[in-house]
Amino acid sequence: MSETRLSFKEMCERFEVTPRTLRYYEYIELLSPDREGRSRYYGPREVARMVLILRGRRFGFQLEDIRQWLEMREQQGSQAQMQAWLEMADRQMLELAEQKRQLDEAMAELKALRDDTAKSLEG
Repeated sequence: MSETRLSFKEMCERFEVTPRTLRYYEYIELLSPDREGRSRYYGPREVARMVLILRGRRFGFQLEDIRQWLEMREQQGSQAQMQAWLEMADRQMLELAEQKRQLDEAMAELKALRDDTAKSLEG
């Protein structure tokens, strides 16, 4: 049974990324597709990595942190990778909490200015 592989175009479509993004992820060694001539094919490993990359980006992780974390499994094993994930997640949750606090503060200030402006127009 042959494993399912995606072409470059199929990979872009499946994950809704631009060709430039996909090429960049290869350039910084997040992905390593199989090559046949000029064609690239992405197997289950690369598809799984792409899922993790996009999830990491959604959570706000830097690409270099994601790359190091993905490589950790191959170099140090899954236990070390899971421990690193816990530490990364804890740090990121603190960062996101601070960003949320700043956003809430900005929204409250904007609402106050908006309400003052609306009152000025009424009176």
